[in-house]
Amino acid sequence: MMIYSKEVELMCPVAKGAKHEPAPIPEEGKWVHAKQIGDISGFTHGVGWCAPQQGACKLTLNVKEGVIEEALIETIGCSGMTHSAAMAAEILQGKTILEALNTDLVCDAINTAMRELFLQIVYGRTQSAFSDDGLVVGAGLEDLGKGLRSQVGTMYATKKKGVRYLEMAEGYVTGLALDEDDEVIGYQFVSLGKMTDFIKNGDDPNTAWEKAKGQYGRVDDAVKIIDPRKE
Repeated sequence: MMIYSKEVELMCPVAKGAKHEPAPIPEEGKWVHAKQIGDISGFTHGVGWCAPQQGACKLTLNVKEGVIEEALIETIGCSGMTHSAAMAAEILQGKTILEALNTDLVCDAINTAMRELFLQIVYGRTQSAFSDDGLVVGAGLEDLGKGLRSQVGTMYATKKKGVRYLEMAEGYVTGLALDEDDEVIGYQFVSLGKMTDFIKNGDDPNTAWEKAKGQYGRVDDAVKIIDPRKE
């Protein structure tokens, strides 16, 4: 039973006029007047960070009728966050987005990412906003490619010694190709995901290593090739 103050009880009633609907949001090819969590659908990405900004999390959610059907969590910069991501992946799927927003997802960066995604989804700012029926459950894996590995770029540089490419989207960088002026003109790499798959399929490690190698740029024109981690 609703309890009203004496002042409100003494007021005379005034009828409500126009019906003010919420602004419609675009989701999965439709315009929706969202009134309940179940009205919300969408697929989107977002990034969160922890208080000391030591690590970051990229979170991908596929929400259907308010429920998280698919979650992809990618982390960088903090070893503890990778273990937190494992727990958060178990927590997220099956929850409504409101439940997930109000659940401790273990890591500050993952919680921040969930907050950012919640805002995108409820305001209709999703990647699937104008896609008929949205994206299928499993679309989150497309970001990872065939090897189902996150694409990571890791570069290091000092004024004294210059730049070092350590990890590219293609894989682990094994060699930097330099020209006669010691400028980078390419790099050699090994795709660790492909290498692991080759080993799982029966290749010995040395064969798998050779099959997973590749290069980019003018490597063949290099005056010298250095190990970016040692030289």
